[in-house]
This record gives sequence, structure tokens and C-alpha cells, in this order.
Amino acid sequence: QVQLVESGGGLVQPGGSLRLSCAASTNFFSIYTMGWYRQAPGKQRELVATVTSGGTTNYADSVKGRFTISRDNAKNMVYLQLNSLKPEDTAVYYCNARSIVRSDWGQGTQVTVSS
Repeated sequence: QVQLVESGGGLVQPGGSLRLSCAASTNFFSIYTMGWYRQAPGKQRELVATVTSGGTTNYADSVKGRFTISRDNAKNMVYLQLNSLKPEDTAVYYCNARSIVRSDWGQGTQVTVSS
């Protein structure tokens, strides 16, 4: 099992920025597709962004041009830079590690966008 620990959430004003981090405990980090998902109150969890082992990225339409996912295989870390934040980005953000045999989740970090 891959243990994932998110950090970096908080309260930010509309238009502001945050950087989320996810630390993964595994010796095989580089083979995983890493992703960020979010779940707002009363809504289903949804994809935000993913990055494959080869570095290919994918984004939800709602965050394209505002959020950037990246990974550092040497540090077993994945990041999500959130810019131009909107109130509708308010949610718990979850880190995910996915291989062909399993999918693991972190506990989540709260992002609140409000004035």
C-alpha cells in the first residue's frame, strides 16, 4: 500500500494561489500515475489533474490554464499549483497513486476560497 500525505491547503481569497504537496511512501513512486482529485460538499469526487510516470499531464476543463500538476520522482513528491482560485474551487483535495494493480488515496487537504 502507498501511504500518501497531503499538505498545503488553507483559506485563500478569490484570485489567490496555493501550492498543494503530496508525499508518497513507496520505493516504486516513478511507476505510478499520480493525481489530484477534489470533493466539494454534497458533490461527488472529481478529477482535477493527473501526471503519468512519463510526465504526461491531464486536466479537468474547469482548471485548465489555472492549475499545474508536477512530480519529483527523486523526492517521491507530487504537487498541484493552484492559481486564479475561484470560490467554486473550494473542496477537499485528495492525492491519488494509481498503478495497474491498485489505487491509493491520501486523507485530503481542505482548500477554501472565500473573501
